[in-house]
Amino acid sequence: MPARVDALRPADLTDEQRALYDRLLDSARATGPRPFPLADDEGRLRGPFNGMLLSPELGDSLQELGNAVRYRTGFTARQKELAILTVAAQEHSEYEWAVHAHAARGAGLTEEQIEAVRAGAACPLEDPSETAVLAAARELAATGDLTDTAFAEATAALGLNLLYELVTLVGYYRLIACQLRVLRVTD
Repeated sequence: MPARVDALRPADLTDEQRALYDRLLDSARATGPRPFPLADDEGRLRGPFNGMLLSPELGDSLQELGNAVRYRTGFTARQKELAILTVAAQEHSEYEWAVHAHAARGAGLTEEQIEAVRAGAACPLEDPSETAVLAAARELAATGDLTDTAFAEATAALGLNLLYELVTLVGYYRLIACQLRVLRVTD
């Protein structure tokens, strides 16, 4: 399916769009190498980032939230990628899946674990906190909620603060998956 919105060329951006464009690129540089480039050879943003330029003020706030859930939570890299992959699988978000399956491998998840997340199957994890993250993320991604039992189990395993961060992370990636789907972003 073709994209519904053409990727914006840097030369065509308004001042507000250009300011956000520059912040997005600066943020990407600050966080280190990415498995997939943020921009193509012409400087057009890829993935969810082009959409953020459509409403620079909202896009800037969304990017700040993205930075917080990616880099300023109590999650390990493995826990974070388990949760993100769970959302990508549930939402059938191929862009999110491709980017975060690569990140998950870099965080030490095995192909067997990654494919188990995609299939919604039992996932062989040795760390009980990873198992708790995966279980809670699966229920959140599937239903948008946690049963009382799941809430109690996740709170016992992760603590209330980390559970709050998990709810926020899952919600953020569900939002990004929705934007990618509606705008028909594939790369």
